[in-house]
Amino acid sequence: MKKIKTAPLLPEEFVVEQISDTEANIIAYPFETGYAVSLAHPLRRFLLSSSVGYAPIAIKIEGAKHEFDSVRGMLEDISDFIINLKSIRFKLKNDAKEATIDYSFVGPCEIKGSDLINDNVDVVTPDAFLATLNEDATLNFSLKIFQGIGYVPSEDIRDEVEEGYIALDAFFTPVRKATYAIQNVLVEDNPNFEKVVLNIVTDGQISPLDAFRNALNVMHAQMAVFSSEISIQSPATIERAEASEEIGKLTAPIEELGLSARSFNCLDRADLKYIGEIVLMSQNDLKNVKNLGKKSYDEIVEKLEEAGFQVGQEMSDETISVLKKKIESE
Repeated sequence: MKKIKTAPLLPEEFVVEQISDTEANIIAYPFETGYAVSLAHPLRRFLLSSSVGYAPIAIKIEGAKHEFDSVRGMLEDISDFIINLKSIRFKLKNDAKEATIDYSFVGPCEIKGSDLINDNVDVVTPDAFLATLNEDATLNFSLKIFQGIGYVPSEDIRDEVEEGYIALDAFFTPVRKATYAIQNVLVEDNPNFEKVVLNIVTDGQISPLDAFRNALNVMHAQMAVFSSEISIQSPATIERAEASEEIGKLTAPIEELGLSARSFNCLDRADLKYIGEIVLMSQNDLKNVKNLGKKSYDEIVEKLEEAGFQVGQEMSDETISVLKKKIESE
């Protein structure tokens, strides 16, 4: 007979496999059957549509009036120049949201992404090719670089830029690829649980892990619309807290304090099993433990301080909840 449950199993394992500076695998497990794809698919959508990046939205080139024009001494037409420009990925410095950057080049030279780096902007694709100038060419242009999400066509930008600028299709998203695989994983002899392996590749403007954090924040923000009417306590929060180092110490047995036999026996007879139970007590409650003298009280306080805690120490509601849950389960 299939085991009857009142709630799905909560995943506990989370691993980040850093493949390179721009690629990582985000792994989480175990999920109940069907839960993995339910989580992975919207995360993929948020990664591709809501990751914040930078892109040039308009360009003004001296001597060129439109994208089908040409510049004397430059091998590429303006249309080819713009196509090459789209392969160069910018990142504004000092967390700027937008900037207008002026450039001037004199031939002969071959212009690459690295030549566009200055005090205001960085380029994460330094080897990307832009244009070739001959010996009598001069190229002056201004770029408008904005921060944004997703893709914005030039038609939507054209009316927003000053006269003389050529509007560009803006590819803001720094996530180049987001795919996921669902794998089976064994849990207590049951092979039907699932593991999510989410592969994220960025263009270098942002790390894969930061892109993943951003996708999670956007997902939570979108779901927050329901919080005004429905109050839900996430059990996942409790599980994460339970795995924390502090909770691990608080739920350790009292024996780990290294108390003398007299002090330990007093606590044991009071049915106190975990370090956290003492921390939850007030000083008066501890002093009132049967047969606990001042010397034993001072010893317990000293040992707790060595472990990093105090009697009656203030703790977050989340930590107290997890601790009480652990105690009551015994």
